[in-house]
Amino acid sequence: MVVPDKDPREEVLQAWYMDDSNEDQRLPHHREPKEFVSLKQLEKLGVLSWRLDADNYETDEELKKIREERGYSYMDFCEVSPEKLPNYEEKIKNFFEEHLHTDEEIRYAVAGSGYFDVRDKNDGWIRVWVKKRWNDCFTSWNVPSLYPDSNNYIKAMRLFVGDPVWTPFNRPHDHLPARKQYVEAFVQKERNDHAVNAAA
Repeated sequence: MVVPDKDPREEVLQAWYMDDSNEDQRLPHHREPKEFVSLKQLEKLGVLSWRLDADNYETDEELKKIREERGYSYMDFCEVSPEKLPNYEEKIKNFFEEHLHTDEEIRYAVAGSGYFDVRDKNDGWIRVWVKKRWNDCFTSWNVPSLYPDSNNYIKAMRLFVGDPVWTPFNRPHDHLPARKQYVEAFVQKERNDHAVNAAA
């Protein structure tokens, strides 16, 4: 039997369903038993990912290609750690407040490790753990905060199409056009696909 090659992205990205605990959010928060989520499942939620050369991001041709194809003209960096963020413990608590954005955003972990938490089509929480060399694109209305794991350090490149819009919208905001587009493109499509498969 031929064993398929392991996706290199899996070395720098893992995802799983979260438990309901309110314990320190820098902990993994696995369910018991653990329920992992595949890269393919994430893609169905609008979460795309690449593995890139974080040590040479300034000259990385693959990153350049992604930026050109997706129109990411703006770039900056976000560094989260006790040394870089005043009132660190209080500030990171704000990161856990669920919010949504109207624009597609991309995060590229160039150092450290941390989490994004995203919703599945049934509003279940999925934790996406990332570390250096990982690059993820979050479709509008499925954009969470980036925050560190128990190592308390992550540095990420942030990319946007045009000027960044930082305005967060706490749920629910289902009436906004961007939210409707996301539901139609990902949530409703997934449900329709399941209905077709069940009827086949």
